[in-house]
Amino acid sequence: MFIWIALAGLVLLALAAYSVGRRKVLDAVGGQTRALHSLPGYYGAFLALWVAAPAAILLLLAIVLGGRVEEAALRADNPAAVAALPDSGQDVFYNDVLGTVRSGQVSQTTYDGELGDAFAAKVAQAERLDATLWMGVIAAAAALALAGGLIAWRRLDGRFAARPQVERWVAGLFLVCSIVAILTTVGIVASLVWESWRFFQTVPVFEFLFGLTWDPQIAIRADQVASSGAFGAVPLFMGTFLIMMIAMVVAAPVGLMAAIYLSEYAGRTTRAVVKPLLEVLAGIPTVVYGFFAALTVGPLFRGFFNGIGAQLVGGPLHDLGLYLMQVQNQMALVAGAVMGIMLIPFVSSLSDDIINAVPQSLRDGSLAMGATKSETIAKVIMPAALPGVMGALLLAVSRAIGETMIVTMAAGLQARATFNPLDTVTTVTVQIVTLLTGDQEFDSAKTLSAFGLGLTLFLITLALNIVALRIVQTYREQYD
Repeated sequence: MFIWIALAGLVLLALAAYSVGRRKVLDAVGGQTRALHSLPGYYGAFLALWVAAPAAILLLLAIVLGGRVEEAALRADNPAAVAALPDSGQDVFYNDVLGTVRSGQVSQTTYDGELGDAFAAKVAQAERLDATLWMGVIAAAAALALAGGLIAWRRLDGRFAARPQVERWVAGLFLVCSIVAILTTVGIVASLVWESWRFFQTVPVFEFLFGLTWDPQIAIRADQVASSGAFGAVPLFMGTFLIMMIAMVVAAPVGLMAAIYLSEYAGRTTRAVVKPLLEVLAGIPTVVYGFFAALTVGPLFRGFFNGIGAQLVGGPLHDLGLYLMQVQNQMALVAGAVMGIMLIPFVSSLSDDIINAVPQSLRDGSLAMGATKSETIAKVIMPAALPGVMGALLLAVSRAIGETMIVTMAAGLQARATFNPLDTVTTVTVQIVTLLTGDQEFDSAKTLSAFGLGLTLFLITLALNIVALRIVQTYREQYD
């Protein structure tokens, strides 16, 4: 609560500083803006930055580190009843204490006797620490804001170069954002590599990449370490590849043809209506696509194949008919088809932008030579746009490989080494979600296998993105 009040007050203080700083320099030059080195807004922004930035940095550090400081202070005086608990029990105890203070609700865990007394005492201590910490932080932030404001106020006059100073602040902010993005990527990769290394110490890489049986539940039996084939990821890779191929069979031609129509054939009014309607598909949450697949597309496909199977039973294709009559709602074909619908705006939007980037002079030259509209598209425009279109398709492939919700709801969870689109299959992403759902012990091969799958998926999508960029760079054509 304290932090939000402090941030709101800091924003209001910065706005007031902006107005005051702007007014000061205007009064100093008698309202003649030509006498100023920079525009009046830069002077106000300079004062506002010096007021808000140091205090905001302190508040952010308090948000990030305040909880750990508070927990360390609580643990410094550990009651005997709590010290008798194992390390995991002590962690739970102090998490309950901090959770009670922050949420304002009593922990659902019941502590009796000496532990109950210790819990009540620690909750009271945590409340005092929390209030003291945030009051101190707010006071320090106010002092920093005042000091920064005084420093900037003394420098404000008509000859002061405010614009370069403000632009340095903005450049520094951009640099910090870039560093945060880089460190986030490095942290994700490092966590994947470390946990995957722990997994591959238990399960050999060869068995993981080429094993034909995926049954991670085997690894949690007391008499089981990691038998050969229990963590074979080939069925997951096959299921991922199968659904991705079905999705691209739907998305690539439809999206590409839609892009050609919108860029070459559609009038301005038609394009203004159809393009936004097509791109609405990109804004639909994937869980909605999953419901659509499970409740609409799945039953339609099942009824279609069951009907064909009923016609084949008793004839030369009796066995095929029996198989088709057993087709259920969940199958790779349903997930792939709905995923392809989801990818249509992705392919069409990128391809449309790439086709529109082809110079108009190429179209005019082809038409002037007597070529028809379709010949111009097939022999001039598409060859010129092909590298970009291929890059867009490979990016769509990466998007299809990483999809989870549609596959979970429409394709099932059974790991099968099959390329039959009518079978239930699962993918790498679905298994990652399944393995990490609920309370997990991160010392078992079962849970760590999710990181092995994640690292493999990361490398595959990275390779696809690199290939897409290389295709664009190698075959890109530049025109004057």
